[in-house]
Amino acid sequence: MNQKVLQTLEYEKIKAQLFNFLSTPAGRQEANELQPITDVVTINYWLQETADAVMIDRLKGGIPLAKLTDITSHLKRLDIQASLSATELSEIGIVLRNTNAISNFFVQMKDEAIGESLNVLVDQAEQLETLTDVTKMIQIAIDSTGRINNEASYDLKSIRGKIVGHENAIKNKMQDFTKGKSAQYLSDPIVTIRGDRYVLPVKAEYRNQFGGVVHDQSQTGLTLYIEPQAVVELNNKLSELRVKETVEEQRVLQELSTALQPHTLAIQQNVQILGHFDFINAKARLAAKLDAMQPMVSIENHVNLQQAWHPLLDKNIAIANDILLGENYKTIIITGPNTGGKTITIKTLGLLQLMAQSGLFITTKRPSTVGIFNEIFADIGDEQSIEQNLSTFSSHMANIVSMLDKIDNKSLVIFDELGAGTDPTEGAALAIAILDKVASLGAYTIATTHYPELKLYGYNRPETENASMVFDVETLQPTYQFLMGVPGQSNALAIAKRLGFGEDVIGSARSLTDKSDQDLNNMIADLVKKRDEVKKNNEALKLQLESTEKQSEKLTEERYQLDKDRAKLILEAKNEANHIVASTKKQAEQLISEIRKERLNIGQKGRLTEQELQAQKGQLDQLRQNISLEKNKVLQKAKKIKELAPGDEITVQSYGQQGTLVKKHKNGQWEVEMGILKMLVDEDDIVKTEATVKAQKGKAKKKQQKIIRKTTTSGSARASVKSTLDLRGVRYEAALTELDRYLDTTVLANISPVEIIHGKGTGALRQGVTEFLRSDRRVKSYHFASANAGGDGATIVELK
Repeated sequence: MNQKVLQTLEYEKIKAQLFNFLSTPAGRQEANELQPITDVVTINYWLQETADAVMIDRLKGGIPLAKLTDITSHLKRLDIQASLSATELSEIGIVLRNTNAISNFFVQMKDEAIGESLNVLVDQAEQLETLTDVTKMIQIAIDSTGRINNEASYDLKSIRGKIVGHENAIKNKMQDFTKGKSAQYLSDPIVTIRGDRYVLPVKAEYRNQFGGVVHDQSQTGLTLYIEPQAVVELNNKLSELRVKETVEEQRVLQELSTALQPHTLAIQQNVQILGHFDFINAKARLAAKLDAMQPMVSIENHVNLQQAWHPLLDKNIAIANDILLGENYKTIIITGPNTGGKTITIKTLGLLQLMAQSGLFITTKRPSTVGIFNEIFADIGDEQSIEQNLSTFSSHMANIVSMLDKIDNKSLVIFDELGAGTDPTEGAALAIAILDKVASLGAYTIATTHYPELKLYGYNRPETENASMVFDVETLQPTYQFLMGVPGQSNALAIAKRLGFGEDVIGSARSLTDKSDQDLNNMIADLVKKRDEVKKNNEALKLQLESTEKQSEKLTEERYQLDKDRAKLILEAKNEANHIVASTKKQAEQLISEIRKERLNIGQKGRLTEQELQAQKGQLDQLRQNISLEKNKVLQKAKKIKELAPGDEITVQSYGQQGTLVKKHKNGQWEVEMGILKMLVDEDDIVKTEATVKAQKGKAKKKQQKIIRKTTTSGSARASVKSTLDLRGVRYEAALTELDRYLDTTVLANISPVEIIHGKGTGALRQGVTEFLRSDRRVKSYHFASANAGGDGATIVELK
C-alpha cells in the first residue's frame, strides 16, 4: 500500500492508539510494522485473532501479560557463552514465568465454555515452550528486583550468615565506644562506614585514644574516621567473607547462565509469541475503545458499510451512515454543500478499508462487509506546493497523473472536489474525462464535487450512482447524513434569501441562472421530498405493524385463556351434572331394589318388567358427562406440552445439569445425553427446560391462529424439513443448539438456501447466530434478508 494514502487518510493516528495498550517491546515492534495487506486468507486470520482477543478481553479481562523488558541483547550474550548479571537473569526469569502463566491461562480456557469459541489463539499458545526446570532455578536464585537470594546455594547462605554474625559483633563492639568515658573523644557518638569498614568519628586531638587505622578525615581536619584497633581483626574477617560472597554469587550467575544457553532459541520464540499476544490484546482493547466490530471480507470487493462513522471522531457526536460500493455500481458521485460532510464520508470509507486490511475491527453499528484492494489512491485536501511552484489545481492534477499509471481493477480511488480550482466549465469537463478514464481501468471510485454536470454524469454512466449530503435549508445547517441515489441540490439562492437578501436580488439571480439548472434543482428537491415522505410512511407502517403484532399476541393469549377458562367451566358443570346423575341413579337403584323385594314378597308382577327397569337405569347412566382427557382438548394440549419426546432440551434434577433426550427404554427410563456423557435417568427426575416448553407453547399458539406453514410432503426426508428456522423467543444457548441440529438436518436433506429468523431485538441473538455461522464448516455463505423480507431480522444461509 502506498505511503501517501496512509498519510492522507490518517492511518498512522489509528496505529498510534494501539501503543496505549502495549506492554512488551516485541508487541510495540509488531504494531510499528503493521501495514494493510492484500492476502484474503491472512486478513481473515488476523481478524479472527482480533475476534478471539475481543472475546477474551470481554469475558476474562484480556490476556494476562506482564510488562516485559527487551532481552534480545541478553540472549545474544548467552549465545557467546557470557555470564549474565543478576538483573539480566531476573529479566529473563520474568519472561519465562510469564510464558508459563500464559500457557496455563489458555490450557484452563480449553476446559471452559469460552475455549470452544476460540479459533486460533489456543493453537498459538500451544507453541509456547515452558522451560519449567530453568524457570524454577532462576525464580529460587534471583528475585524480581535482581538481587541474588540466600537460597541460590548452600554455601552462599552459609557465608551470608557468617557475614551477619560478624557485622553484629562489630556493631556491638563499636557501640561500646559511643558510651561512657570514650564518648567524650568523639565528634558524634555514632558508628559509620568508610571503605566498607566500620569506623568512629574521633576528634583529631584524641586520635591516639583508640589506636587502629585512620580511613578518612573531615574537610576541616578536626574529625578523623578511625577504625579502632579492637575491631580491626573483625573487619578483616568481614572483608574476607564479603570476597567469598562475591565469588559464590559469580559462580551462581555462571551456573544459571550455562543452564539457559541451550534454550536461547526457544526463549526468543516465546518472546515473539508473547509480543504477538500483546499486539493482539492491543487490537482488542482498541476495538473496545472505538466500539468497533468485526467486518466480513468480500473477495468480489462488494463494500457494504452499515452505519459507519469515522474512527477518529467521538461516536457520541459523529453521524453514522451506510456506504455501499461495488455490487450494483463501482462509482459514486457525491454532491452537496461545503462543510456538509462529503470529505469525512469518503475518508471514512478509505480509512475503514485500510483498518480492515490490517486485521483491525471497524467502526460500524451493524455487521458490515469490506473489499480487498491492492491499492487505495486518495486525492484529498490542499495539495498546493510552494517549493515546486505548483498551484492547488496543478498539484491535484500532478497527483492524479501519478495515480493513473498504477490504477487497475483492484484499486479504490478517492477524489475530493475533483476538477476544482479552475474554470468551472473546463473543470467539469476534465473531471468527467478523469472519471471515464478511471472507470475504463475497472477501478472502484468515490468522488465529491460541486459541478452540476457531474450530477447528470451519475445518471448517464453505467455502474455509476449519485449521492449527496443532506442540508437543512430551514436551519441553514448540514445534517451530515449520506443519501444514496439522490444528487445534492444547490442551496445558494435559498441560503441567500434566508440570510436577508431581498426578492429583487434573489429574483435577478434566479433569472440569470440556466433554466436547466433550475429544473435539475426542482427535480432533486422533489426527489428528496418524496423520499422523506416514503421514509415517514415506512416508519409509520413499521410502528403500526409492531402495534398490530402486539395486539395479535395479546388477543391470542386472551383467547387461549378464554378457552382454558371455558374448559374449566365445562368441566365443573359436567362434574356437577355427574354428581346429580349419581345421586339420582342411587335413588333409582334403591327404588328398583325395593320394587324387586315387593314383587318377591307378594309374588305378583308389577307394571314394569325387569328389562324395562334396567333400560331406564341405562338412560340414567347416559346422563353422565365424560370428563376424561381424551375428549378435553385444552387438557390434552396441556398434557401434550408436559410429555417428553426425543430431542427435548431437559434438566436432570438430581445432577442440576442440562441435556438432551435420546430415546425411551422399555423399563421407563430415558437415555439422556449431557455433553460427552450418555446415561439412563428416571422419568421423574427429568424436567423440561424453559426454552423447550416455550417453543411447544409457541407451536400451540400458531396452531390456534392457523398460521401454519404448509410444506410439500412426498414421503422423502427432504419433504419433512422446513426451509425456515424461527428462533424468536428462544433463549440464547438453546437457540444455538437448535440451530446446530437444524443445519445437520438441512444438510442431510440437501436443502439450500435456508432462512434463520432471529429477529432484531437487542441484537444479541443476531450476533450469536452470525458468529456461529461464520465459524461453521457447513456454511458456504450467509447474508441478511432483503429489506422487504425482514432485513437484519433474518439471515439467509447458503449451505455447502
